[in-house]
Amino acid sequence: MTSRNAPELRQLCHQDEIDTDLSRELIDCWVEVSNAGGAVGFPFPPVTVEEVALAAEQLIAGLRPDRSRLVLATVGGVLAGWLNVRRDPHPLVAHWGTLHHVQSHPAFRGCGIGSALMNHARRVAREDMALEHLHLAARSGMGLEHFYGGLGFKEIGRHPGALRLAPGDDRDEIFMVLTPL
Repeated sequence: MTSRNAPELRQLCHQDEIDTDLSRELIDCWVEVSNAGGAVGFPFPPVTVEEVALAAEQLIAGLRPDRSRLVLATVGGVLAGWLNVRRDPHPLVAHWGTLHHVQSHPAFRGCGIGSALMNHARRVAREDMALEHLHLAARSGMGLEHFYGGLGFKEIGRHPGALRLAPGDDRDEIFMVLTPL
């Protein structure tokens, strides 16, 4: 990817920052990633726009500067990927956050969108949300632990066979952490 094709990265922390067009782009991206086999919350493709729209509506409604933000990557004005950074408000765990729905649109795979999103999310978590570390859970068998490991995340545990995608296709759930930010 050349510098002129580098993604524009931004964060959104209020639902009123998301208009109908952007909501549709988020949903379309989520559908495309899910139906391409992405581990982004819908493990049994194909998924429909209607299914994803319900989840997107909840995610958007939950946006708050102190608790939940979307990080978006666009290339040439087109949504290339996004993720969600969340923190639990309970005082015991409010110093760390969790990454959810990390995804790059299949049309932009191999262009560095995922790495750019993750690096920007790290900055958002540290500088804007005052988090000290980030957690995520990944599905084994997709190389995700290597991708996240290359960005500084460390595996802290596994739940063997936790995810049953089909009879005979059980996958580990891998727990990873990035600390310090």
